[in-house]
Amino acid sequence: MTAEEAVARLDSGMTVGIGGWGSRRKPMALVRALLRSPVTDLTVVAYGGPDVGLLAAAGKIRKLVAAFVTLDSIPLEPHFRAARERGAFELMEIDEAMFMWGLHAAANRLPFLPVRAGLGSDVMRVNPGLRTVTSPYEDGEELVAVPALRLDAALVHVNRADRLGNGQYLGPDPYFDDLFCEAADTAYVSCERLVETAELTADAAPQTLLVKRHSVTGVIETPNGAHFTSCAPDHPRDEPFQKAYATAAADAGAWAVFAERFLPPHGTEKDYQCAVRTWHEEQR
Repeated sequence: MTAEEAVARLDSGMTVGIGGWGSRRKPMALVRALLRSPVTDLTVVAYGGPDVGLLAAAGKIRKLVAAFVTLDSIPLEPHFRAARERGAFELMEIDEAMFMWGLHAAANRLPFLPVRAGLGSDVMRVNPGLRTVTSPYEDGEELVAVPALRLDAALVHVNRADRLGNGQYLGPDPYFDDLFCEAADTAYVSCERLVETAELTADAAPQTLLVKRHSVTGVIETPNGAHFTSCAPDHPRDEPFQKAYATAAADAGAWAVFAERFLPPHGTEKDYQCAVRTWHEEQR
């Protein structure tokens, strides 16, 4: 599929999970396609980074479920900060482990999973809808009942994939992308390179096959599609561009200029990549 074909299957009001972690291996080409679409009023579930920031800046988020929203080398995503300061959307902020177990519950079609994470912290105070359960066994321990993070659709990015939907990561961390896909009714996997199935394990171990075809709806080949986030070992985070992004996000006028150059509403992914290359040439 193309990124546009995948996004055309999303509807306003959906709950959409976005894989990756902070400013690492985010499906940014799919996010950019989503920005260009009319889809809005989304519940976004993510270990957030610029994906959340861009969607927040575009006013497409109704509710966010996240453990954090960061650019890693820049601690707090600036568009997220601004959106929260003006109360632009509802936020369910939970512990990283609670988030993971919410995905596990959804992947296993369970209504919730019990965890210790969150007990004794303000997570329970800021999320009054969370409930606790008591162990039915002799220990009688009280645990947090983390609700399933069930998704209408998931968007993830990997290093390699085949046409059947098998997705492979070659970097240091899977970032729970498999759980996002399994927790969703539909999942769209973008990749740096589309390869034949046999090539996936020709030079890499079978356990790098993170995403299994049974949980994938569509595959999109998008070289450099995680930009400006990292996609090790294919490419590192584009730190100079990320800094330019964050600087522009701090000022409405500067952001309008940035968005017009890199994210025009009628642009394409090819236009974006070309604009980024030109920008880097200007910096030399």
